[in-house]
Amino acid sequence: MRYANPLCLALLTALLLSGCASQTTKPTEFSGYLADYSQLQPATSATGAPVLRWISPQFRNERYTAVYVEKPTFYPEPVPSDQVSAQTLESVRDYLHQALIRELQGRMTVVNEPTMDSLVLRSAITGVTVSTEGLKAYEVIPVALVLAAATTAAGTRDRDSAIFIELEGLDARTSEPVLRVVRKGHGLALENSSTQLTLEDLKPVLDVWARDARDFQPGPR
Repeated sequence: MRYANPLCLALLTALLLSGCASQTTKPTEFSGYLADYSQLQPATSATGAPVLRWISPQFRNERYTAVYVEKPTFYPEPVPSDQVSAQTLESVRDYLHQALIRELQGRMTVVNEPTMDSLVLRSAITGVTVSTEGLKAYEVIPVALVLAAATTAAGTRDRDSAIFIELEGLDARTSEPVLRVVRKGHGLALENSSTQLTLEDLKPVLDVWARDARDFQPGPR
């Protein structure tokens, strides 16, 4: 009788656990950064990730010849923890800002200040969480940085990292919102409760978000 390779079993378990993680932000996880969440609808990003999105009926890609990318903010102001330091949070914000500029430059002109024909892209990181992998012994609240199962055994389990963003596009001429996006991304798993979350753990998510911003298409009207 043949037995499964332990490595294969471990990989399969990891895939099953990661597949159970929620990919869409729940209403209870909305931060209040956006003025209106009522019109958000489930959609799919350019890379195939589930998002919540609203697009104004007046939105037209060709209307904007440039984009102004505001530096992402935190909403509300985060409180660093043992696993998520203030330095990491600042690094994440700076990297996301530069990644958005880098990717959008490949599609349109990125300006240093808004112009009459530009789209203003403003965003907020509304949560960074670390939780015990495969367990749901917590409820995420905005910028509750570390919420994990408080058991002795949990300290040795892998920890899932997640980051939340709320993004809004404004028409620079009218200052009116023309699109809103709320989404969640999963970073790399941390080894245990003593492992520090770093920028490298979240870079893959931030890069995907930036590429999705570059390749955004409103779809048919």
